[in-house]
Amino acid sequence: MTAAFPPSTSTRQAIHFISGLPRSGSTLLSALLRQNRRFEAGMSGPLAGLFNALLGQMSARNEYSVFIDDARRERMLRGLFDSFYADTDAEVVFDTNRAWCASMPAIAHLFPDAKVIACVRDLPWVIDSIERLVQRNVFSPSSIFDYSAGGTVYTRANAVAAQDGMVGGPFDALKQACFGAQRDRLMLVRYESLTTDPAATLGAIYDFIDERPFDHHFDGIDYDVTEFDRRAGTPGLHTVGRTVTPSTRDTLLPPDLFARFADDAFWRHADRVPEELRIV
Repeated sequence: MTAAFPPSTSTRQAIHFISGLPRSGSTLLSALLRQNRRFEAGMSGPLAGLFNALLGQMSARNEYSVFIDDARRERMLRGLFDSFYADTDAEVVFDTNRAWCASMPAIAHLFPDAKVIACVRDLPWVIDSIERLVQRNVFSPSSIFDYSAGGTVYTRANAVAAQDGMVGGPFDALKQACFGAQRDRLMLVRYESLTTDPAATLGAIYDFIDERPFDHHFDGIDYDVTEFDRRAGTPGLHTVGRTVTPSTRDTLLPPDLFARFADDAFWRHADRVPEELRIV
């Protein structure tokens, strides 16, 4: 006799996603959100990679995919979230990964109430931030560049800005999300807004995800993933300062390189984004 299994159920927690560009405040945002004990949030995790790998394994390239219909695919993908967050008591989960902006149609189908918060920052300063990490850790080649030593600020900028690069890939995914059919569930959070007025920014996010307000503090922030960054060969990659404060500095990028990316922040121009897109 075949054993009877209970029907698949959706994730017991409410789930939302943090995505967007690297070096644009997603780790800071997660560190602030986790102050609310009802919330689970953290740095970028493995779930998006597992999600895409599972989708690939259930595709027609698998000779046994004939036994997997869309209903089973949906249950297995939801089950991935159920299993990953099975040990959390949080009522609301925020899963962070730069890849989620590319998966908006799937997110909308699997989790109809989920929202996506995309952290954004002017591209020259994203690339400057990466370069600053490289130059700060001069004796520790980074996983960002496959632990390769040498190169110049130009070769590194070209590498991360490529379509499959650390910046270029998420930037293309962000544009897809902003102009896609699911943009009603997307909010862009500017790095400048988060660091200059974190209280108002978080208030807008709470309103966006329809959660009751929470009194966050912006001093004495406690979130340490030093060991992860050390193993990645990029100390400081996810470091969050103890206090939320805007920073001003001179760029490390040569002027021509800075200028190459200076006009890419399309979200700054009302005539270059859909009218209904939420930007804070």
